[in-house]
Amino acid sequence: MYIPYAFREENTETLVEFMRANSFATLVSIVDGAPVATHLPLVVQWQDGEVMLSGHLARPNAQWRAFDQAESLAIFTGPHAYISPSLYEKRESVPTWNYIAVHAYGRPALLDLVDARTQVEAMIDSLIEANDPAYREQWQELPEKFREGMLKGIVAFEMRVTRLEGKYKLSQNRSLVDRQNVAQALRQSPNPVIYGVGEAMSQGLDTSS
Repeated sequence: MYIPYAFREENTETLVEFMRANSFATLVSIVDGAPVATHLPLVVQWQDGEVMLSGHLARPNAQWRAFDQAESLAIFTGPHAYISPSLYEKRESVPTWNYIAVHAYGRPALLDLVDARTQVEAMIDSLIEANDPAYREQWQELPEKFREGMLKGIVAFEMRVTRLEGKYKLSQNRSLVDRQNVAQALRQSPNPVIYGVGEAMSQGLDTSS
């Protein structure tokens, strides 16, 4: 990912927090020489300085068969917004787009349901906890035959992140007045996504002040 210095975020804690808050990611792998992508929720863990991602694909999805052939890329994206040059002090300005994105690279390793059942069940439990904790009881009470059939219909994996890139493009290359004007304008938007960019910019301004 192209990241000018002004937009680079290297704090692992900040990046992991963002990934967890935006855990519906895009996983890209190379299959027969061409990029293939799957949109899926991922479990993000950070322990002993190591970031691990885990999740699952539908078994008919051929992407998992290429996991051992090359590095994969998990893309996490957050709020984004068009930035009008009318918000800048200088008239000689052009439109741009503000956004936050994190790229995580690594080689996914398959988790066999027989040999790594504990890890597979932990991954499922983490997904339930993150998205619908109330469903846990229902899942546990489902007939064992049904649950086993569901588990056999997926391919679980975990990916140790070997490279992590964060881009927080929030007008850091503009003057303080420009940044304040942009943040204020975005926070007035009724669109929650655009508002989110304004909030992120405002937090950055609070931190730098």
